Amino acid sequence: MARVEVLGGRNLVAEQRDDRDVRARPKRGWRWVRRVGYALLALVVLVPVGAFAVVDRVVDVPSTTEISARLGKVVTILYADGSEMTRMAADGANRTLIANGRIPDDVRHAVYAAEQPDFETSSDFDLGSGLAKQYLRAVTESYEDSWRREFVDFVTAHKLSSNESKDLVLTGYLDTVHFGRTAYGVVAAARMYYAKAVADLTASEAAMIAGVIRDPAKADDPVYAEARWNAVMDGMVEHGWMTRDYRAAQEFPKPVPVEESRLEPLAGPRALIQAEVLRELERKGFPVERAAQLGLVVQTTIDPKAQSAAESAVDEVMVGQPEVLRQSITAVDPAKGAVRAYWAGRDGQGADYARDTLQAPGTAFLPFDLVAALRKGIGLGAKLDGTSPRTFPGREANPVRNNGGTPSCAKECGLRAAVEQDVATVFYDLVVNQVGTVAVADAAKAAGIPASVKVSNVERELLGGHDPGSAPDGDIALGGGLTLVRPFDLAVAYGTFAAEGVRHEPYFVEKVEDTPGHLLYQHTDAARSAFDGDQVRSKAVADNVTAALKGVPGIAGIPCANRECAGKPGVQTLDAGGNSQAWMVGYTPSLAASVWVGTAEGAVALRDKTGQAVTGSGLPGLLWQRFMDRALDGTPPVAFPAPTPIGQFE
Repeated sequence: MARVEVLGGRNLVAEQRDDRDVRARPKRGWRWVRRVGYALLALVVLVPVGAFAVVDRVVDVPSTTEISARLGKVVTILYADGSEMTRMAADGANRTLIANGRIPDDVRHAVYAAEQPDFETSSDFDLGSGLAKQYLRAVTESYEDSWRREFVDFVTAHKLSSNESKDLVLTGYLDTVHFGRTAYGVVAAARMYYAKAVADLTASEAAMIAGVIRDPAKADDPVYAEARWNAVMDGMVEHGWMTRDYRAAQEFPKPVPVEESRLEPLAGPRALIQAEVLRELERKGFPVERAAQLGLVVQTTIDPKAQSAAESAVDEVMVGQPEVLRQSITAVDPAKGAVRAYWAGRDGQGADYARDTLQAPGTAFLPFDLVAALRKGIGLGAKLDGTSPRTFPGREANPVRNNGGTPSCAKECGLRAAVEQDVATVFYDLVVNQVGTVAVADAAKAAGIPASVKVSNVERELLGGHDPGSAPDGDIALGGGLTLVRPFDLAVAYGTFAAEGVRHEPYFVEKVEDTPGHLLYQHTDAARSAFDGDQVRSKAVADNVTAALKGVPGIAGIPCANRECAGKPGVQTLDAGGNSQAWMVGYTPSLAASVWVGTAEGAVALRDKTGQAVTGSGLPGLLWQRFMDRALDGTPPVAFPAPTPIGQFE
């Protein structure tokens, strides 16, 4: 058995065991401390690393290119000569991207000085602060302030900096950030504050624009804006981006007045042009939403000189005229179908009296009777009975009468004389007894009058009879009864005569590009022979019509200045007397225009400010003459070609 030593009454073995226990206790305590420390260290290091890895996998960071593509942008609409008509932007979308990422140095340095001077030298993980943080939050579309949001920003910054260069991040930021005055992106800001391209900003102007980033709502507070400008200018000097001499020489660059920089839609007659352009864009695959996403630059066919000519003609000729009168002017380029001027109503938000209305063309429709006759070999010299009144089958109780009710030609009246004098009895006889009503409808359609159109969102058949698909009645000879057209389409159809029998589809949009300048759409002319499959014969028909119409404007007292022109005034008469519609449609080889004057109600006798009946050579004729002379002023006169006679010519 074990020996226990006792010394002086003490148990030495027990004491030795106790000493060992005392020495062992601290070691076991520190072991627990170390274990807890290791656990805490794991929590501090491994959990964030793990969380970083998880978030890094979960957070999807699109490229700066993808981000720019999804941002709403300004849609710019241009005139045919490339000058600006208007810019359109939804709320928060007044944005134009920096072309090819070209950031002017003064703009770059001003933004650095305003927001993050060390941007170019900072590490990847610093991207979560300063200007890049604003960009990241635009990327994630969240402005929540919390530690979770900060952590996501931190991870997102790392991913973004791993995938994109700082120059691309800066470009994305400058395309995204709000600068006040509804301007998103520095390109829009340059326009809104100084009415210039971003490349043309001075260093001082760049400093002012960069200064308002911090609080864009105060951009037009002069005290705040100047204080921020001073801070940015001083920062640029401090970092060597601006000389002290330049700084000392500068005064605060005052922005253009707010009212001069507002991004507002077109108003008045030009608003209806914008509406037509947007409708055509949608038909070409660019609805408004996609147009804004792409930041389209749309070049239209509208000639600013011709458009101004239309507007001034209406303002001058219609001054003081009864308010009940309505009017429209449409002009097209016969060689292309391009719409050069479009005045469809004074109120840009009201009715469109060029394309969204149907009106009786009256005797402005007579040229299509001529086309039907010429296609059958009946020439301009053919003679018919021009006496008045005359009865026809179905019109025994309502005989056809010439304008004014008196014989205006003779028993043997040639077609050329009949068209010059509006001899209704000749043309009614020609259509119902010789060429047929269907041939007249076909001639009008061949020239460019549609078979059907949508008016007020209702599809309407044109140039037909009382029943769908039936032949028109004899009233089509004089452009009355069920014969209805849009004023716009008469300009197009007469343009086919001017184009020597070649039909061109009308259009408003010449080409479409995206913001970087990539061509997305270019109009392609789908020209075709109008009046015959053989263009030689089609040309002969058109040229004979022109020969008949060439003297009419002069006879009507509305000749063109210093050039040949052809055309036809027209009226639609009321049974009770007076005219419910009045027209003048005419052309030169380079421009065709339709003018309509009527009322919103329709069947109302038109009176001018003197109380006289409105005729085709009256208000419409004056509008047409003034428009044509001004639109063509300064252009060389072009003669019509000599026609190849068809049938009896004289």
